[in-house]
Amino acid sequence: MMISPELTQLEALSQIDDLTRQVRAWADQPVRWTAAERSQALVRRVLDRVETLRVRLEAPLVVATFGGTGTGKSTLVNALVGEECTTAGRQRPTTRRPILIAHPRTSLDALGLPLDELELVQRDADLLRDIVIIDCPDPDTSEGDAAGSNLARLRSLLPFCDVLIYTSTQQKYRSARVLDELGQGAGGCRLIFVQTHADQDADIRGDWREQLRGQYEVPDLFFVDSRRALAEQQAGERPSGDFGRLLDTLTTQLAASERVRVRRANVLDLMQAALLRCREWLSEGAGPVEQLSQALADQRQSLAKRMAGQLQSQLLQNRNLWERRLLSAVTDTWGFTPFSAMLRMYAGLGALIASFTLYRARNTVQMALIGAVQGARWLQQQQQARSADAAVSKAATFSLDDDLLREAELVVQGHVRAAGFQPASPPRHNVQELRIQAEQLEQQFLGDAGRRIDDIIRRLAATNSRWYVRGWYELWFVAYLGFVLYRVGRNFFYDSFLRDQPLLSTDFYIPAAIFFLLWSLLLVMLFTRRLRRGLSGEIETLAREMVDARLSQGLFPEWERACEESARFRDALENLSLRASALREQFALAPLGGARRESPLARVRN
Repeated sequence: MMISPELTQLEALSQIDDLTRQVRAWADQPVRWTAAERSQALVRRVLDRVETLRVRLEAPLVVATFGGTGTGKSTLVNALVGEECTTAGRQRPTTRRPILIAHPRTSLDALGLPLDELELVQRDADLLRDIVIIDCPDPDTSEGDAAGSNLARLRSLLPFCDVLIYTSTQQKYRSARVLDELGQGAGGCRLIFVQTHADQDADIRGDWREQLRGQYEVPDLFFVDSRRALAEQQAGERPSGDFGRLLDTLTTQLAASERVRVRRANVLDLMQAALLRCREWLSEGAGPVEQLSQALADQRQSLAKRMAGQLQSQLLQNRNLWERRLLSAVTDTWGFTPFSAMLRMYAGLGALIASFTLYRARNTVQMALIGAVQGARWLQQQQQARSADAAVSKAATFSLDDDLLREAELVVQGHVRAAGFQPASPPRHNVQELRIQAEQLEQQFLGDAGRRIDDIIRRLAATNSRWYVRGWYELWFVAYLGFVLYRVGRNFFYDSFLRDQPLLSTDFYIPAAIFFLLWSLLLVMLFTRRLRRGLSGEIETLAREMVDARLSQGLFPEWERACEESARFRDALENLSLRASALREQFALAPLGGARRESPLARVRN
């Protein structure tokens, strides 16, 4: 299906409108970063300029001459119109005030020009039906850029221009002053490069093109004799040579049907130039921001390591309590078996031995004293257990001393100033506030450490209660019991009845009991060593995991959020810049004239 040019035009404008809306939203974001605020201020100025271009979308294109003194700007304007409109001169500036040449039927109000600063000349020329021409003052004037000077007038007019005709000669094309002013004023404009004085100068277009190639797109250069062209038109003849080609370019590619396309190209050029400049500024400011972000990350990791080390130390200090709790969990999981009974006896060995002292009591007073001692011992054990539980949840014991907090504040504030961040409120950080923030971090860091210790105990109890672990220790424990019972049973039921041998004496039972205790103690020691090794490993793993698990924020969450916001701000700008470049390639690369490759935006800032 054929798509009409009008529909294509509307599609292009809708995409430009959407890009403008996104750029405006980006420029209105609240960001406390100096580089971002500078970029946003520039983009807002550019958007105001874009809005004026949209208002003037259907108005005649504004074509201005631009070049050094004596380059024939006024003579070229006269030749384009076909009659004398301005005073021409090759030796000194003749255009003191900008001259606006327009058709009598052109509505000048729609152009948005500062008409009170222009001298108006109206001519009934065919070329002026589609464009208006401004004969601008010279940029290389010696008056300077004070208010009211020619240079100040020139700079104030450039933002209203859609096309610049840059004139130069064999003597002027290397003028640094003119090139600098062109560089500041070429953003958002189509450029047409014209070498004048063809009647007396050599053709330097090849060298001129090489000079411009690095900064400008130069599809064509014109070499004209304006005086001859004016004489030919006054004689009723069509201008010959490059001037005729230049006139055809202006009459065809600046016609009414091309206005929207030209201004659309200028809008995209201006938008892309602004975004590229903002990218440069933000890239320059990104280094200090990354250094601040790295300093905050290092500080956060250092805090995590410090607190994890102290947590590990506290947990290992109470390892005996955790071992008893783990041993109790294992025996509960095993149920009642021979070896689990021995483990229970081992766990309660202290209380069992202490209970034997009751047999030595000779009266009620001694029994009361022994009971009091046992009660105190039991209370002490309970207190130790509660202290061990509290060790994993009490943040006050993790002392981040004031010297550490002051040092952290000084380091971070130095990076903040270098990055150019502005605080949301007046700075009021002191050691007491940092202490409060540190306590919050400690609470966050510890979090559910107590629950994780309980999980470790349950997991280790389940691991050490698997059938092959239980079977191994039960087998060796029951093997000795079986051996002793076999000897006793054989002696009692077989040897003493059938072979008339005597029953085993205490010489057998006492060593058997001693070896039973030693064998049981060996198995219990091996098993508890297994539990201790597993518990220590799990506690160390817990500490490492808490180090590796990054804290969500450090002592300075405000600046961490600022770093994250700046990164998102830069990413959004990158996406906008890529989209602007894509639209420029799709819609704005018209064959008319040239354009600056990376346009500076001084003309917007003026």
